[in-house]
Amino acid sequence: MEVLVMLEENPDHSPVLAHVNSVPSSLFNEKPSREIVTLYGAPSVESLALALAAAVECHRVNDGSADAIRHLGVWPERGAIGDAAWRDAVSGQLVTQDLEIPLEILHSTAAKLLSECGQLIRRLAAGLSMPDWPEGARRAINITIGPVVGLTAPVFAPLEHVLDSLREADGLAYDYDGE
Repeated sequence: MEVLVMLEENPDHSPVLAHVNSVPSSLFNEKPSREIVTLYGAPSVESLALALAAAVECHRVNDGSADAIRHLGVWPERGAIGDAAWRDAVSGQLVTQDLEIPLEILHSTAAKLLSECGQLIRRLAAGLSMPDWPEGARRAINITIGPVVGLTAPVFAPLEHVLDSLREADGLAYDYDGE
């Protein structure tokens, strides 16, 4: 799962902890879909894990297309609330769906993310908090999460399967006996 994490240092204009937006892959471009997570205020490991949990969970609760556009606000006391929109494959009609992810589910998913990707999340929080960013630069870091056991595996292909496909495509298919 590709995620761009941005930091908005001036949280005065936003009552939320974070916003999560999805950008579907383009029809004519090879770029994969991406989640954009915008944190407000000073980043912490906990707030970052909660925002990333919302990004993961919005994929799991959305009944629509994989190319849905999603917008979620993440509140530390309410969970994640937003909506999703996509074109119906049969009729071409625009379909919308309200999304609500309870705080308990976000905390559970955040705990799983921290157990599987804790070092990555801690490094990301530290990177966003570094005081020596160039003046005027937008604090934004790209990361890739996954597959995380029990979270991203239903949505994203397991890494070993992808590696096997690449080996076969390059003519490097081989059998190995645990070596």
